[in-house]
Amino acid sequence: MTTYNELAGFRVNYVSSDPTLNSGNEGQVWYNSTSGTLKALVQIKAWASGGNMTTARANPAASGTQTEAAVFGGILSDGSTLSAATEEYNGSSWTAGGNLGTARRAQAGAGTQTSALSIGGRVQPNPQSITEEYDGTSWTAGGSLATARQFLAGAGTQTVGLAFGGGNGPSNATEEYDGTSWTGGGNLGTARGYLGGCGTQTTGLAFGGQTTVVLDNTEEYNGTSWTAGGNMNTARGYLAGAGTQTLAIAFGGKTLTVILAATEEYNGTSWTNSTSLTTAKQDLAGNGSQSSALASTGRTALTTYVATTEEYSGAGTLTTKTVTAT
Repeated sequence: MTTYNELAGFRVNYVSSDPTLNSGNEGQVWYNSTSGTLKALVQIKAWASGGNMTTARANPAASGTQTEAAVFGGILSDGSTLSAATEEYNGSSWTAGGNLGTARRAQAGAGTQTSALSIGGRVQPNPQSITEEYDGTSWTAGGSLATARQFLAGAGTQTVGLAFGGGNGPSNATEEYDGTSWTGGGNLGTARGYLGGCGTQTTGLAFGGQTTVVLDNTEEYNGTSWTAGGNMNTARGYLAGAGTQTLAIAFGGKTLTVILAATEEYNGTSWTNSTSLTTAKQDLAGNGSQSSALASTGRTALTTYVATTEEYSGAGTLTTKTVTAT
C-alpha cells in the first residue's frame, strides 16, 4: 500500500491540538491525538444568501466591499423605468442611500460605499458621459467622460479611477480620473462592451464581454497600456466581477443564449472554475474581493428581475475523519 509520505512527500504530523488554520496550507493533514481524529484543511468556496434589496433591478453599478457596499442606478422590472436609487449593504441588510442626480442604467461603478463613482451609462436611447461622486449621503456632479458610453467597466477609487470599454460600439477607449477630470489612457486590445472589470487605475483587469460574439479574453492594465492575460473558461457578457488584477473573481453573465451561474477566479495568470452562484443571472451588480464577493440584483430571465443578494466565501474550513484503532 502506498503511504502518505510516498504520495505527498512528508509524513502525517501527530499533534495534541489542531494547528492555527491558514488557507495557504490547504491540503495539510495531521492526526489529533487528543480527539483521535485525522484532519485535513481544505478550501470550501460557497455562495450563500444575503439580505434582499428593497428594489429589484438590472444593469446597476456597485462599489465597496461585501459588508460595506453600495448599489446604484439600473432599470426596474417594468423594463423601461430607470432608477436613481442607491442602496447600501451592511453585511446583512440593505437601506436607502442618496439618489443619483441622473437616473440611468448600464453605468460603471468604482470606489467604496462612502466614496463612490458612477460613470457613464444609458438614458434611453443615448449613452452618457456623466460622472457622479458619492460621499455616503449624496451624489454630486464630477468631470464628464471624453467618450460617452454605456455597458462599460470601472475600477479604482473616486480620486484615482479607471473607465474602459463600452457597448453599442463597441469601444476600446480607456480613461483615467483624478477626482476632477478624465484623460485618455491606453486603448484595450479588443474593443468590447458588457464586460467585467476590477483592480486599480495602474493595475486594472478587463475580462469577458461581448461584440457580435461573447468573449473569453482577459486584458491587464499597467497604467499605460493593456496586455493579454489568461482566457476565461466560459466566454460571456453581462457579467460581474470584483477583486484585484492578481486576485479577481467573475460571476454570472450570459452566452448569446444562456444565462450563467458560473464563477471563476483569476490568479494573475489563469482562470479556474469555482462554486457557481445559487441562481444563474445576468445584468447583476458585483463588488468586494476574490475571497469575499457580493452579487446582487440582476435578471434570471428576459423579463424576470430579482432583488436577491449572494455572498461569496473562500475561507478555509476543517473536514475530519475519526481513525478507528485496529
